[in-house]
Amino acid sequence: MESDLVLSTFLVAWLAAAVRLAGPLLLSALGEIFAERSGILNVGIEGTMLIGAVASYLVALQTGSPVMGLLAAMLAGLAASLFLAWMYVSVQANQVVVGIIFNILALGLASYFYRLFMGGVSGPQKIVMFEPIAIPFLSEIPLLGPILFRHTVFLYAVMLLVPVAGFVLYRTKLGLRLRAVGENPRAASTAGISVSAMRYVGVLISGAAAGAAGSYLILAQVGLFRETIIAGQGFIALAIVIFGRWNPYKAALAALVFGAADALQLSLQLFQVGLPPQLLLALPYLLTVIAMSGLLGKANQPDSLMMPYRRE
Repeated sequence: MESDLVLSTFLVAWLAAAVRLAGPLLLSALGEIFAERSGILNVGIEGTMLIGAVASYLVALQTGSPVMGLLAAMLAGLAASLFLAWMYVSVQANQVVVGIIFNILALGLASYFYRLFMGGVSGPQKIVMFEPIAIPFLSEIPLLGPILFRHTVFLYAVMLLVPVAGFVLYRTKLGLRLRAVGENPRAASTAGISVSAMRYVGVLISGAAAGAAGSYLILAQVGLFRETIIAGQGFIALAIVIFGRWNPYKAALAALVFGAADALQLSLQLFQVGLPPQLLLALPYLLTVIAMSGLLGKANQPDSLMMPYRRE
């Protein structure tokens, strides 16, 4: 009886943490789906998340408002993605190279602005965060209540964005045009669709989502900024897009799988199972390698992904 109680407590704590940790991964992956559906591989989401994280921390610290921190992160993400879109679409530079270099640049920029604004402050400064909200009645459901209905409003909003993203992609003219330029930009251009404009839109959506995902780590999880806070989550989001076959609903399931892997290593460490902690920490990244290697089957990516287009 006691062992059953311990097991149920472990499962509830693990799955609740999995849902919580999946939040930033899902948010950045949803934005990346829009970019890749338009034909752009935005490798720079790792750096954009970091810029969003530092912007949200500094603004929330100054204003005392997590909402203002979130807005600042989204604006910072838009600014960063505007530069990336210009490099990807207008300059037509190599998308992988630009994204990797931007990630390095973003680390330097985030460190510089953090030290610029916090140079005279001793010790880490805690900020006001989004607090968990227990949804009445639903949060009292055995097992499911603590797992799904005792999180922050930020996470609930991310969950709602999944059907919104699906509706936009598959039920609106904007989604149709994005998918058209990602599959066959020449045919889309012949039909009167501006390929460049749609690809700019895709990257800007990706940037705003990545900036918000970076702020999620600050405003809903940690409450402090450090330069290593992203820790490869932008690259995991890229894997989730592949794992989810460029579909928002499947990406949500993939994000939960990655979140569960991340939460599992935290939970198992508490129970001292005897496994090396380095092995447990590697679980999410092992899944990333598997997802991006094609071992789970060939992914039908957009036909014109990473293919520059210049109107003749």
